[in-house]
Amino acid sequence: MTVEHTDVVIVGAGLSGIGAAYHLTEKCPHQQFLILESRNTIGGTWDLFRYPGIRSDSDMHTLGYSFKPWNSAKAIADGPSILRYVKETAAENHIDEKIRYSHKLTAANWDSASSRWTLTVAQTDTGNSVQISCNFLYMCAGYYNYNQPHEPELPQLDNFKGTVVHPQFWPKDLDYENKKVVVIGSGATAVTLVPSMADKAAKVTMLQRSPTYIISRPSEDWFANGMRALLPHKLAYAITRFRNTRFQEWIYKRTRRNPARIKKILLDAVRKELGSDFDVDKHFTPKYNPWDQRLCLVPDSDLFAALKNGSADVVTDHIETFTDSGIQLKSGDQLDADIIVTATGLQLVLMGGAAISMDGEAVDFSKLWTYKGLMNSDIPNMVATFGYINASWTLRADLTAEWVCRLLNHMRETNTSMVVPKVSAELHNMPQRDWVADFPAGYMTRVMHLFPKQGDREPWINTQDFRRDRKLFNQPFDQDQWLFFS
Repeated sequence: MTVEHTDVVIVGAGLSGIGAAYHLTEKCPHQQFLILESRNTIGGTWDLFRYPGIRSDSDMHTLGYSFKPWNSAKAIADGPSILRYVKETAAENHIDEKIRYSHKLTAANWDSASSRWTLTVAQTDTGNSVQISCNFLYMCAGYYNYNQPHEPELPQLDNFKGTVVHPQFWPKDLDYENKKVVVIGSGATAVTLVPSMADKAAKVTMLQRSPTYIISRPSEDWFANGMRALLPHKLAYAITRFRNTRFQEWIYKRTRRNPARIKKILLDAVRKELGSDFDVDKHFTPKYNPWDQRLCLVPDSDLFAALKNGSADVVTDHIETFTDSGIQLKSGDQLDADIIVTATGLQLVLMGGAAISMDGEAVDFSKLWTYKGLMNSDIPNMVATFGYINASWTLRADLTAEWVCRLLNHMRETNTSMVVPKVSAELHNMPQRDWVADFPAGYMTRVMHLFPKQGDREPWINTQDFRRDRKLFNQPFDQDQWLFFS
């Protein structure tokens, strides 16, 4: 069987994959590449999720690409607008012509003799399987399982005679007008759904086991819109991106240095929004410090408005069992419902769920060290994109794409075909940390044992720090004693 070959394969045609393809097109025109997309359309997250109110929880001047200005007045954008932005980027740069739809990477094997990856790809529309080889494998498949969300055990859920929906698989025809809706969860999805559904539903209740820090900000960025009115759009966007990136960093670092102070500021803001009659201590005061888990952003105080006008409420309690008409709580209270939405989170997956091997031997990533949070020790010619959990995802995706382009150009200039990070023998016993450290959110802690480890020194770290990464990623390759080219 003839195996198709190309220089680079990008896995995933979402926000990260399209950005990666743009950088390759602009900076590495000599590299031939194609994109494998498991679904039948572009957009990744922004096409998959269709629940009411789907939107960004970061401003689009930092979640947008570094090279393509976000020109809409709304900085906190709805999902369809973000999807259009991704599709525009692909079409304007002819990237859409490089996408193989309904092509899911199921396995990748590195062959040392030929210095190539051989990919096994399932054609999800036909049931067939093909093989493709490449010199460089560039994983941009995101970080969660598209087919299986996190579904904690919910006692006797089958007792409920109404409709149960998970946001990841929202039905097109779901009618919730004048219905009683209970949304189980307190994260970004829940706080988006509740005010969005409250306009039509008879009542929407957010049922949470424990609160989350919630912060409101305007959906329109006055600074960005002002800059765009005064300056060329690219310059205005660059200035706004720089400003907002620094502001994100400043807020995050303040929460690390003085969590009690930031906690007071956040809770005082909620009390100001909701007034003295609302029990902020019970419903909006987490047991952890700010940014131990991701803050939930609500645009234009929409959640608080729904709570104040009575179209929504929040209940902090534990589920005892489900009944035919709703949920029995451990407090003894009963929540009646026509529809229950299980906004219980994502199920993270490593390498898009593909089986990775070297010379036929399965790779156990938990035994490896991360190299700058983008490669792994002893694994050649493979980069995986993973954005920031404490800032906008695309900031790091862009940095990674720029690094990959410099790497490929360096290999071309030095006539090398293989690059691999190697940990020296004396460092094999360096202290280990989780791949994402100091972030005990459940969706992370459930899978960190599967991920590579961090060390305690560069480059065997995943900093989650934009400015530090920018410096770390810009180090010259010919001075890097941990990257081996051959």
